[in-house]
Amino acid sequence: MHDRLSAVKSQVQAALDQVIGDMPGGELRNAMGYACAGGKRIRAFLVMESARLHGVADDAALAVAAAVEALHAYSLVHDDLPAMDDDDLRRGQPTVHVKWSEATAILAGDALQTLAFGLLASPAIGDPAARVRLVAAFAQAVGGAGMVWGQALDIAAESAAAPLTLAQITQLQGGKTGALIRFAAIAGPLIADADTGPLARYADAVGLAFQIADDILDVTGNEVVTGKRVGKDASAGKATFVSLLGLAGARAEAARLVADADAALAPYGEAAANLRQLARFVIERDT
Repeated sequence: MHDRLSAVKSQVQAALDQVIGDMPGGELRNAMGYACAGGKRIRAFLVMESARLHGVADDAALAVAAAVEALHAYSLVHDDLPAMDDDDLRRGQPTVHVKWSEATAILAGDALQTLAFGLLASPAIGDPAARVRLVAAFAQAVGGAGMVWGQALDIAAESAAAPLTLAQITQLQGGKTGALIRFAAIAGPLIADADTGPLARYADAVGLAFQIADDILDVTGNEVVTGKRVGKDASAGKATFVSLLGLAGARAEAARLVADADAALAPYGEAAANLRQLARFVIERDT
């Protein structure tokens, strides 16, 4: 799994570097490239592996993987803004608005979002009908019914009269974090026009486990290792999986979700070994 993940990182970084490098020079292009550098590339890996399971060649899936990572980068740039989470550190580097300005960060995020949709129209993907399926599912995942909706719930929670319940946090994270992870996992069957059900169930479990792991790292992590500030949730009095379940309870829930993810992959047998390993990696990571 780790060799495949490393290969995907290299492929996706090269694809993003090329498409951003072809844009007009200047501060905006520099900020876009900066925002897309580094990262775990878990979402891209999900795209590439789900495509492989459905007989889709890496060359066809790469544009989708790059689109997902461009969209993810945009979401981080905007999430870090002072009006949102107000973070000054991301992937071990100053956030985009700190390095340049808020205006440049907003524009870089906007440009990365539109770039993502453009990549989904790439002829490399093949069948035009597949591209339409991808764009429609992507828009649903990352807009006002998915990721952006989850971000709005997160902002609203900061000024709510009472901390969120476990059910409310689960709903919030299903949008903010889980929706894009879900799209990445079902990209393969969308391209192949196959059943998305098993990978959707897998992704729902992995996406929630991913967020629980993030909440655990906010309590136990070291910002030198994680590349971002830690302890922010507790200092803000924010309800998290850890605050509601306790550290041991959160770890147990993450492990249960990994087992659910593993079970969802049963139709694919041993061909899904990389995805099984990824589910475990998600809760064992230190970044």
